[in-house]
Amino acid sequence: MATYVYETIPQIEGEKPKRFEVKQSMKDAPLTRHPDTGEPVVRVITGGAGLMGLSAGTSAASSSGGGGCGTGCGCH
Repeated sequence: MATYVYETIPQIEGEKPKRFEVKQSMKDAPLTRHPDTGEPVVRVITGGAGLMGLSAGTSAASSSGGGGCGTGCGCH
């Protein structure tokens, strides 16, 4: 089960959107209404943690054969 972030779509001028999370299967269709209030909602696309499961002692630059930023950047 994935956790998705949704945001209400304000219906009144000046009203602020409210965010909430819902656990859903990746196969489930996105919600169109808030499950409690019935307000219209939209799914918010957010960034993940970005962890890639590298083995101990390696870095992203060494595991991919080098970084794309070049040797002068100081990151490798």
